[in-house]
Amino acid sequence: MQAKTVRDYIRTIPDFPHEGIMFRDVTTLFADARGMRLCVDQLLAPFAGEPVDAVAGLEARGFILGGAVAHQLGCGFVPIRKKGKLPGPTFAQDYALEYGTATVEVHRDALRPGARVLLVDDLLATGGTARAGLTLLERLGAETMGCAFVVDLPELGGRALLDEMGMQIHALCEFEGA
Repeated sequence: MQAKTVRDYIRTIPDFPHEGIMFRDVTTLFADARGMRLCVDQLLAPFAGEPVDAVAGLEARGFILGGAVAHQLGCGFVPIRKKGKLPGPTFAQDYALEYGTATVEVHRDALRPGARVLLVDDLLATGGTARAGLTLLERLGAETMGCAFVVDLPELGGRALLDEMGMQIHALCEFEGA
């Protein structure tokens, strides 16, 4: 019997949240102890042994993954949240959505200048949220070592966008289509 891969733990839900979308649901991965351990171990593998000061996680599933990766790497965790969710002074960054814009924020004192940071999220689609998070880390004076994602949807262009920014990208699996 062949061992399961991270991709094997992810279910696809057709037509969610809109008709024509194939939603890649990682909650089934999180719910399985072996799947979650495999995922965290593989997300951090390229960065193990490197000095990492913090993991930044994008709201919301990036919090689950980022917290676990930070724990394994023995470093801090920095949440990048939706607008209005952080209590202290923040930096804000807008990004484009399919219809309109959204904003993410980070505490102004979340990292010291020069901190080495890994950005983590569950999904790389268009790259808009990741680019906004990277811009916030740059405004904090951090050095982003790379980005780690569970799923890459290459047809949506996020990887190309982050490549253009010179980011090291690590994704555990790919799915075709939206």
